[in-house]
Amino acid sequence: MPADYNRGNHTVYDIKYHIVWITKYRYKMLVVKVAERLRELIRQGCDARGLTIVKGSVGKDHVHLLQNEFPKFRKRYWGQHLWAQGYFCATVGSVDEETIKKYIEQQDLTGEGENFKIDE
Repeated sequence: MPADYNRGNHTVYDIKYHIVWITKYRYKMLVVKVAERLRELIRQGCDARGLTIVKGSVGKDHVHLLQNEFPKFRKRYWGQHLWAQGYFCATVGSVDEETIKKYIEQQDLTGEGENFKIDE
């Protein structure tokens, strides 16, 4: 059994999620400093919750994230919103992990060797 499986008292599992967020109205606002800061915040949030980012990318109007567990979302902001209300999430079981990694990699983004790229 591979060592990178998650383990509980009576469980062993490996669940990865491909999560895609889009900006409201697909506005292309995730550029330069905003994209860098967003990536930093996503990394900090994942670290704080013990989530591993397998692969990620920040496009001008969307974010792809392949991670090992699904985050718990809360409604916090009722005023101005950056994100659209919906989101897409699929477990890796319907598409193999390598296909998702290649898809995220082919987003034509910069940052060779980086597991979380930003669209320039």
